[in-house]
Order: sequence, then structure tokens, then C-alpha cells
Amino acid sequence: MSSHATATLDHHNDPTTSTGIPNKKLLMWAFLASDCMFFGTLISTHMIYRLHPPPGNPDPRAVFDIPLTSFSTFILLMSSLMMALAVNAIQKGNVRSMRFSLLTTIFFGLIFLGCQVYEFSHFVHDKGLTISNSILGSTFYTLTGTHGLHVLIGVIWLTAMYFYSFTGRVTEKQAIDVESMGLYWHFVDIVWIVIFTVVYLLEYL
Repeated sequence: MSSHATATLDHHNDPTTSTGIPNKKLLMWAFLASDCMFFGTLISTHMIYRLHPPPGNPDPRAVFDIPLTSFSTFILLMSSLMMALAVNAIQKGNVRSMRFSLLTTIFFGLIFLGCQVYEFSHFVHDKGLTISNSILGSTFYTLTGTHGLHVLIGVIWLTAMYFYSFTGRVTEKQAIDVESMGLYWHFVDIVWIVIFTVVYLLEYL
């Protein structure tokens, strides 16, 4: 094994494939690729029904709260920045800085989820949009709710990593674990940017 390959193996503490990519990272990319197709199906379904809305379907512009959703989008983007800082910190062996960045990412993720819960409650009780009374409600809640579930899973994962770091087992050699978590979180953020654009903003063009 060459010195470069040995350094890579030691740095990530994870066996590499023939491509030189650590197994954990390759598995995460494979999962994200399948998840990308899943979200692509949900987004396409929503767009198809929006192009041909059935009679009686509510006007999304009378339902959506763009300022609130824009705020939650900004918060999620900031969480992606903090996740990148967490990955950078553990790659340099700075566990304390990684913990701070993880906590901030968790905090921003919880704010996003809180905004989504408030938005759903507002749409149901004040706007009368439910998952069963219109095609818009069915596709909207299914798509955004699935994304919200992904954010929740990410928050739980981040929290578990934060507490696990106090065991002393999270070091520069285990950076691949935080990197994989970062890939997941950035994917969730990118998916939301697409959702925000095609579900919310396109209604006003």
C-alpha cells in the first residue's frame, strides 16, 4: 500500500474502495442518490398536478406564507454553513469547535422544524388546507412533510454525534463519520432549496 493510500486510510479510519473513496462515504452517496430519485418523484407529482389543477383546488398564493418560509429557508442555509464548519473542525482535530458547530446546526434545524409545524397548523386551521380535501394539500403535505422528517432524522443524528463526542472516540481519524453526516445534511438543505423554488416561488411567477 502506498504512503498516500495509508494516509487516507488512517485519516478516515475506514477501508477504501478501489476508487479510493471510503466505504462509509460511498454508502452515503448511494443512499443520497436513491433519496434524490425519491424526492424527484414527489416534486414531479406535485408539479404535474399544479400544471393541471382540478376544479375547486385552492389558490396556493392565498395559502402560502412566503415571508415565514423565506425565513425558515435562510435558517436552514445557515445550518448548512455551520455543518460545514463542524466537518472542517473535526478534520483539524478540534473537537470543541466541532461541538459548538453541531449545537448551532441542531438549534437551526429545530427552528426550521418549528416554523414548519407552525406553517402546517396555520394552513390547516386558518386556511383550511388539509391533506385530504384537495390535490394541492395531498401533494404539498406529502412532499414537505417527508422533507421535514428528513430534517428531524438529521437533528437526531447530530444530537447523537454531539453526545458521542464526549466519549473521547471522536477524533481526526473518525472525521469520516462527521463528513458522512455533513453530506446528509447538505443534501437535505439542497432538496429544500428546490422545494422552496418549485413549490412556493413558482406560484408567483
